[in-house]
Amino acid sequence: MKIFKYILVLMVTITTLSSCNKATSKESSTVAYQCPMKCEGDKVYAAEGSCPVCEMKLRPTSKIVKKVLSTMISDESIFNLTSKWNTQDDKEIELKELKGKTLVMVMIYTTCKAACPRLTADMRNIEEKIPTDLKNDVEFVLVSIDPINDTPKRLKEFAKENFLAGNQWTLLQGTESGVREFANVLAVKYKQISPLDFSHSNIISVFNPEGELVHQQEGLGVDNKETIKKIIETIKAY
Repeated sequence: MKIFKYILVLMVTITTLSSCNKATSKESSTVAYQCPMKCEGDKVYAAEGSCPVCEMKLRPTSKIVKKVLSTMISDESIFNLTSKWNTQDDKEIELKELKGKTLVMVMIYTTCKAACPRLTADMRNIEEKIPTDLKNDVEFVLVSIDPINDTPKRLKEFAKENFLAGNQWTLLQGTESGVREFANVLAVKYKQISPLDFSHSNIISVFNPEGELVHQQEGLGVDNKETIKKIIETIKAY
């Protein structure tokens, strides 16, 4: 009888300790880390590490967030690409600097007279249908497949001509090798057929804030209902 009581007490003790460990694990998983200089605004991370901008040590914060971002980059993320890009404001960046927002990306070139104006219009149409309270969580990125002619100055002009106003729009000029590498990731095919003309795939891609592909829309002027739904789902998940 004494042995039975001992076993019963032991089992209760083990169960209690197990419950405590689970609670601790759950609480610790909500800890967020942030750059003390706020180089990336209010962006937070799930684990300790260094700020990717100023390299200062991240500090724990008690701020309540929807979901913290991991400092780790998965094998499927476009943030693994180390190529350099120039924005329409002539600022050099790497793709990993876009981390933290849901990304809607398309590959175009500014001298295009047929498909690209329609793709750009599709991007504008998608942006207009995102609820106002979610717009700050999404970034629209146009990547040129013609890095020779699409200089930052030309991209700036193209943005103005196509009413791509606001901080949510980013246009990128890369190197020929960087553009080719990025196109391969997106399964976008393109071929130069004259000095100022290309044939290319018409694909709009959606990436989560970790840089992982979650959706693609192919074609021109197609129904974008599913694309918008996926963007909103992705924003709310983070």
